[in-house]
Amino acid sequence: MSIIDTFDLNGEEIIKAKNNVRMIENFPTTVLVVFSVKMCNLFLSKYDAIKIGALSAAGQKLSIYQFEYKGIKIGFFNTVLGGAASAGLLEELIALGAEKLLYFGSCGALHKEIAEGRLLVPTAAYRDEGVSYHYAEASDYLEIETAPELMKILDDMHIPYNATKTWTTDAFYRETSRNLEKRKAEGCGVVEMECASIMSVGQFRNKKVYQFLYAADCLADSDWDKRIMGNMPTDLRERVLSVAIEAATRL
Repeated sequence: MSIIDTFDLNGEEIIKAKNNVRMIENFPTTVLVVFSVKMCNLFLSKYDAIKIGALSAAGQKLSIYQFEYKGIKIGFFNTVLGGAASAGLLEELIALGAEKLLYFGSCGALHKEIAEGRLLVPTAAYRDEGVSYHYAEASDYLEIETAPELMKILDDMHIPYNATKTWTTDAFYRETSRNLEKRKAEGCGVVEMECASIMSVGQFRNKKVYQFLYAADCLADSDWDKRIMGNMPTDLRERVLSVAIEAATRL
Protein backbone atom coordinates (compact mmCIF):
# COMPACT_ATOMS: atom_id res chain seq x y z
CA MET A 1 0.00 0.00 0.00
CA SER A 2 1.27 3.46 -0.90
CA ILE A 3 2.02 5.86 1.93
CA ILE A 4 -0.63 8.24 0.54
CA ASP A 5 -3.27 5.52 0.91
CA THR A 6 -3.24 5.65 4.72
CA PHE A 7 -6.73 7.16 5.10
CA ASP A 8 -8.55 4.97 7.63
CA LEU A 9 -12.16 6.11 7.87
CA ASN A 10 -13.30 3.63 10.51
CA GLY A 11 -10.17 3.04 12.57
CA GLU A 12 -10.31 4.16 16.20
CA GLU A 13 -8.15 7.19 16.95
CA ILE A 14 -5.53 6.52 19.61
CA ILE A 15 -5.12 10.17 20.69
CA LYS A 16 -8.15 12.44 20.83
CA ALA A 17 -7.89 16.22 20.86
CA LYS A 18 -10.65 16.58 23.44
CA ASN A 19 -8.47 14.69 25.92
CA ASN A 20 -5.53 16.99 25.29
CA VAL A 21 -7.08 20.39 25.99
CA ARG A 22 -8.47 22.20 29.00
CA MET A 23 -12.07 23.04 28.21
CA ILE A 24 -13.14 26.70 28.13
CA GLU A 25 -16.64 27.65 29.17
CA ASN A 26 -18.74 29.46 26.54
CA PHE A 27 -16.03 29.07 23.91
CA PRO A 28 -16.79 31.21 20.81
CA THR A 29 -18.16 29.19 17.91
CA THR A 30 -16.57 31.53 15.33
CA VAL A 31 -12.79 31.93 15.43
CA LEU A 32 -10.36 34.02 13.36
CA VAL A 33 -7.00 32.35 12.89
CA VAL A 34 -3.82 34.08 11.71
CA PHE A 35 -0.27 32.89 11.03
CA SER A 36 1.44 36.22 11.76
CA VAL A 37 2.62 37.65 15.09
CA LYS A 38 2.54 41.11 13.52
CA MET A 39 -1.11 40.63 12.56
CA CYS A 40 -1.89 39.37 16.06
CA ASN A 41 -0.15 42.36 17.67
CA LEU A 42 -2.06 44.72 15.39
CA PHE A 43 -5.32 43.05 16.39
CA LEU A 44 -4.51 43.37 20.09
CA SER A 45 -3.65 47.06 19.65
CA LYS A 46 -6.93 47.89 17.92
CA TYR A 47 -9.55 45.70 19.57
CA ASP A 48 -10.58 45.19 23.17
CA ALA A 49 -9.82 41.49 23.45
CA ILE A 50 -9.56 39.29 26.51
CA LYS A 51 -7.49 36.16 26.87
CA ILE A 52 -9.71 33.15 27.51
CA GLY A 53 -7.19 30.30 27.32
CA ALA A 54 -4.19 28.90 25.47
CA LEU A 55 -2.98 25.95 23.44
CA SER A 56 0.51 24.49 23.53
CA ALA A 57 2.92 24.01 20.62
CA ALA A 58 6.66 23.28 20.73
CA GLY A 59 6.75 24.09 24.43
CA GLN A 60 5.09 27.47 23.96
CA LYS A 61 1.71 28.71 25.11
CA LEU A 62 -0.36 30.19 22.28
CA SER A 63 -3.04 32.51 23.63
CA ILE A 64 -6.69 32.33 22.59
CA TYR A 65 -8.53 35.65 22.70
CA GLN A 66 -12.15 36.68 22.50
CA PHE A 67 -13.59 40.01 21.41
CA GLU A 68 -16.95 41.43 20.42
CA TYR A 69 -17.71 43.05 17.08
CA LYS A 70 -21.16 44.25 16.07
CA GLY A 71 -22.58 42.36 19.02
CA ILE A 72 -21.01 39.05 17.97
CA LYS A 73 -18.47 37.22 20.12
CA ILE A 74 -15.51 36.03 18.04
CA GLY A 75 -12.39 34.12 18.99
CA PHE A 76 -8.90 35.04 17.78
CA PHE A 77 -5.90 32.72 17.61
CA ASN A 78 -2.34 33.05 16.26
CA THR A 79 -1.49 29.56 15.01
CA VAL A 80 1.87 28.26 13.78
CA LEU A 81 3.21 27.69 10.28
CA GLY A 82 3.07 24.31 8.55
CA GLY A 83 0.35 21.84 7.72
CA ALA A 84 0.97 19.31 10.48
CA ALA A 85 1.23 21.83 13.33
CA SER A 86 -1.67 24.03 12.21
CA ALA A 87 -3.88 20.97 11.61
CA GLY A 88 -3.19 19.67 15.11
CA LEU A 89 -4.06 23.02 16.65
CA LEU A 90 -7.20 23.16 14.52
CA GLU A 91 -8.24 19.80 15.98
CA GLU A 92 -7.85 21.31 19.45
CA LEU A 93 -9.83 24.46 18.58
CA ILE A 94 -12.62 22.21 17.31
CA ALA A 95 -12.45 20.14 20.49
CA LEU A 96 -12.89 23.36 22.49
CA GLY A 97 -16.07 24.20 20.59
CA ALA A 98 -15.14 26.09 17.41
CA GLU A 99 -17.67 25.54 14.62
CA LYS A 100 -16.61 28.12 12.02
CA LEU A 101 -12.98 29.16 11.54
CA LEU A 102 -11.65 31.77 9.13
CA TYR A 103 -7.93 31.49 8.38
CA PHE A 104 -6.03 34.25 6.62
CA GLY A 105 -2.35 34.61 5.88
CA SER A 106 0.29 35.19 3.27
CA CYS A 107 1.29 33.04 0.32
CA GLY A 108 3.64 33.06 -2.62
CA ALA A 109 2.26 34.10 -5.99
CA LEU A 110 3.03 31.88 -8.97
CA HIS A 111 1.78 34.57 -11.37
CA LYS A 112 2.92 38.17 -10.94
CA GLU A 113 -0.47 39.54 -11.93
CA ILE A 114 -2.72 37.41 -9.73
CA ALA A 115 -2.26 39.19 -6.44
CA GLU A 116 -2.15 42.85 -7.46
CA GLY A 117 -4.64 44.68 -5.26
CA ARG A 118 -6.76 41.63 -4.53
CA LEU A 119 -7.24 39.01 -1.89
CA LEU A 120 -7.01 35.38 -2.99
CA VAL A 121 -9.57 32.67 -2.29
CA PRO A 122 -8.29 29.11 -2.78
CA THR A 123 -10.85 26.82 -4.44
CA ALA A 124 -8.76 23.62 -4.51
CA ALA A 125 -5.45 22.66 -2.92
CA TYR A 126 -2.75 20.46 -4.44
CA ARG A 127 -1.89 17.98 -1.71
CA ASP A 128 1.90 18.15 -1.60
CA GLU A 129 1.92 17.48 2.17
CA GLY A 130 1.13 14.58 4.46
CA VAL A 131 -1.70 15.55 6.79
CA SER A 132 -4.58 15.52 4.30
CA TYR A 133 -4.01 11.87 3.38
CA HIS A 134 -5.08 10.93 6.91
CA TYR A 135 -8.35 12.89 6.60
CA ALA A 136 -9.47 12.25 3.01
CA GLU A 137 -9.15 9.64 0.30
CA ALA A 138 -6.08 10.04 -1.87
CA SER A 139 -6.37 12.51 -4.74
CA ASP A 140 -4.14 15.13 -6.32
CA TYR A 141 -6.38 18.02 -5.27
CA LEU A 142 -8.67 18.65 -2.33
CA GLU A 143 -11.73 20.66 -3.33
CA ILE A 144 -12.45 23.44 -0.84
CA GLU A 145 -16.14 23.16 -0.06
CA THR A 146 -16.42 26.49 1.76
CA ALA A 147 -14.88 28.60 -1.03
CA PRO A 148 -18.19 29.52 -2.76
CA GLU A 149 -19.69 30.74 0.52
CA LEU A 150 -16.64 32.88 1.31
CA MET A 151 -16.61 34.35 -2.19
CA LYS A 152 -20.29 35.27 -1.81
CA ILE A 153 -19.48 37.06 1.44
CA LEU A 154 -16.63 39.01 -0.18
CA ASP A 155 -18.90 39.88 -3.11
CA ASP A 156 -21.51 41.21 -0.70
CA MET A 157 -18.79 43.26 1.00
CA HIS A 158 -17.58 44.56 -2.40
CA ILE A 159 -14.08 43.26 -1.71
CA PRO A 160 -12.06 42.44 -4.87
CA TYR A 161 -10.49 38.99 -4.94
CA ASN A 162 -9.18 36.32 -7.29
CA ALA A 163 -10.24 32.68 -6.99
CA THR A 164 -7.47 30.20 -7.66
CA LYS A 165 -6.13 26.75 -7.02
CA THR A 166 -3.30 26.64 -4.51
CA TRP A 167 -0.22 24.46 -4.13
CA THR A 168 0.11 23.30 -0.51
CA THR A 169 3.62 22.03 0.20
CA ASP A 170 5.39 21.13 3.41
CA ALA A 171 8.83 21.38 1.79
CA PHE A 172 9.54 25.10 1.49
CA TYR A 173 13.12 24.58 0.33
CA ARG A 174 12.14 21.93 -2.23
CA GLU A 175 9.90 24.06 -4.41
CA THR A 176 11.66 23.27 -7.67
CA SER A 177 11.24 25.09 -10.96
CA ARG A 178 9.95 21.92 -12.63
CA ASN A 179 7.25 21.40 -10.03
CA LEU A 180 6.38 25.07 -10.14
CA GLU A 181 5.70 24.85 -13.87
CA LYS A 182 3.54 21.74 -13.36
CA ARG A 183 1.41 23.46 -10.74
CA LYS A 184 1.04 26.59 -12.86
CA ALA A 185 -0.06 24.48 -15.84
CA GLU A 186 -2.78 22.92 -13.65
CA GLY A 187 -4.13 26.33 -12.65
CA CYS A 188 -2.41 26.98 -9.33
CA GLY A 189 -1.91 30.68 -8.80
CA VAL A 190 -0.29 30.55 -5.37
CA VAL A 191 1.77 28.36 -3.06
CA GLU A 192 1.49 28.04 0.74
CA MET A 193 1.96 25.45 3.49
CA GLU A 194 -1.36 24.80 5.24
CA CYS A 195 -4.49 24.94 3.07
CA ALA A 196 -4.87 21.27 2.10
CA SER A 197 -4.13 20.22 5.68
CA ILE A 198 -6.55 22.48 7.54
CA MET A 199 -9.30 22.06 4.94
CA SER A 200 -9.10 18.27 5.14
CA VAL A 201 -9.44 18.45 8.93
CA GLY A 202 -12.45 20.74 8.68
CA GLN A 203 -14.20 18.59 6.09
CA PHE A 204 -13.51 15.39 8.00
CA ARG A 205 -14.81 16.87 11.27
CA ASN A 206 -17.82 18.48 9.55
CA LYS A 207 -16.78 21.98 10.62
CA LYS A 208 -16.70 25.06 8.42
CA VAL A 209 -13.12 26.09 7.72
CA TYR A 210 -12.62 29.09 5.43
CA GLN A 211 -9.45 30.70 4.12
CA PHE A 212 -8.32 33.68 2.13
CA LEU A 213 -4.75 34.65 1.31
CA TYR A 214 -2.66 37.66 0.33
CA ALA A 215 0.57 37.45 -1.63
CA ALA A 216 3.83 38.14 0.17
CA ASP A 217 6.33 37.05 -2.47
CA CYS A 218 6.41 35.92 -6.08
CA LEU A 219 7.90 32.73 -7.53
CA ALA A 220 6.83 33.43 -11.11
CA ASP A 221 9.25 32.20 -13.75
CA SER A 222 11.35 30.60 -10.99
CA ASP A 223 12.68 34.04 -10.11
CA TRP A 224 12.00 34.64 -6.43
CA ASP A 225 10.78 38.17 -5.96
CA LYS A 226 10.84 38.92 -2.24
CA ARG A 227 8.17 41.61 -2.37
CA ILE A 228 6.59 42.34 1.00
CA MET A 229 7.46 39.18 2.88
CA GLY A 230 7.74 40.22 6.54
CA ASN A 231 7.43 43.90 5.60
CA MET A 232 3.75 44.27 4.80
CA PRO A 233 2.75 47.93 5.12
CA THR A 234 0.78 48.61 8.28
CA ASP A 235 -2.12 50.20 6.43
CA LEU A 236 -2.45 47.14 4.21
CA ARG A 237 -2.29 44.83 7.21
CA GLU A 238 -5.04 46.89 8.85
CA ARG A 239 -7.27 46.58 5.78
CA VAL A 240 -6.80 42.82 5.60
CA LEU A 241 -7.61 42.48 9.29
CA SER A 242 -10.76 44.60 8.98
CA VAL A 243 -11.96 42.51 6.03
CA ALA A 244 -11.39 39.30 8.01
CA ILE A 245 -13.29 40.56 11.04
CA GLU A 246 -16.24 41.79 9.00
CA ALA A 247 -16.32 38.52 7.02
CA ALA A 248 -16.29 36.52 10.27
CA THR A 249 -19.54 38.16 11.36
CA ARG A 250 -21.19 36.89 8.15
CA LEU A 251 -20.12 33.24 8.27
